Amino acid sequence: MKMRAAGLALLLVSLLLGGCYTVPETGRSSFIIPLGDDVSQGAAAFAEIKAKEKISMNPVENERVQRIGTRIAAAVGDALPGARWEFVVFDAPQTINAFALPGGKVGVYSGLLNLASSDDEIAIVMGHEIAHVTSRHGAERMSQGVLVAVGGLVLDASTQGKKNHDLMLAGYGLAATGGVLAFSRSHESEADFIGIRYAAKGGYDPRAAVTFWQKMARTGSPSKVPAFLSTHPSHERRIADLQGWMPQAMPLYEAAKLRYPR
Repeated sequence: MKMRAAGLALLLVSLLLGGCYTVPETGRSSFIIPLGDDVSQGAAAFAEIKAKEKISMNPVENERVQRIGTRIAAAVGDALPGARWEFVVFDAPQTINAFALPGGKVGVYSGLLNLASSDDEIAIVMGHEIAHVTSRHGAERMSQGVLVAVGGLVLDASTQGKKNHDLMLAGYGLAATGGVLAFSRSHESEADFIGIRYAAKGGYDPRAAVTFWQKMARTGSPSKVPAFLSTHPSHERRIADLQGWMPQAMPLYEAAKLRYPR
């Protein structure tokens, strides 16, 4: 049993030697375990989604998303190396959503286009989703999941036969769950911050983030749950944060308006 615990501890240490990644726009250092080629995995996942979902043939919707996406891609610049940008509109009027995958693969659902009242609001959402990718939030969450799992195995092996073994494992599980939830909320907030900067650099008004999330709050989505159990910040917290970041984002927008006149 001691040998097993020692082996698992050694594995945990080796995982902890994974690389650090500096998040663009914020400069935050994140810990990421190399778990494969993000770009290839993103391209494969996007191809699978396109095969399953109905792609919009609406020329107005497609031109709109291509135009907005191209400007945000220019704002991202070198923050997404190896990107082969692709913007696809999915014909799903009831789905208010968008997503981005490693390699510059971006999907926007027609329901979002119907809800958004301006290109600025669409740019805010696309910027947010792309920010998750440039920040490598998915890889960071996977890395955290691996560490949590291995840490649990180490604790289990090292406390076998000891008093309160099950209680210690239960406590570890609760602490790990709380950590993951807080981690997800911090990622959402970071993507909000970076996303409005990308939108502003692309010549889109970052103040649209406030109007969009006020609109989302009126839709009642996501459902009301206690903040400590949610993977997303509350609408109220999100809106307050966005308003607080406007003094930093507005100069970027004012400068970009010279390149992208209305």
